Amino acid sequence: MSSIALPQHSSDNGLSYGANVGRAFRSLLAALLAVKPAKQAAPAAKLRDQLALFRLARDYEALSPNLAAELRFIASRG
Repeated sequence: MSSIALPQHSSDNGLSYGANVGRAFRSLLAALLAVKPAKQAAPAAKLRDQLALFRLARDYEALSPNLAAELRFIASRG
């Protein structure tokens, strides 16, 4: 989560309603644009997770073949 700090000046007391609305809109816009996009997973981590799913599917093959097939399908999607 991101936050923004705006300094408060003592001269702000005499602002009009329009100026206050404008200031609130600028603060809202700054808060919306300050969010950073999520990072993509590293290729090595993605491969490690896929291999872990394949190992888990192999463990469940005798017990529940349908579950093993679903796990292999999820791993193949990436």
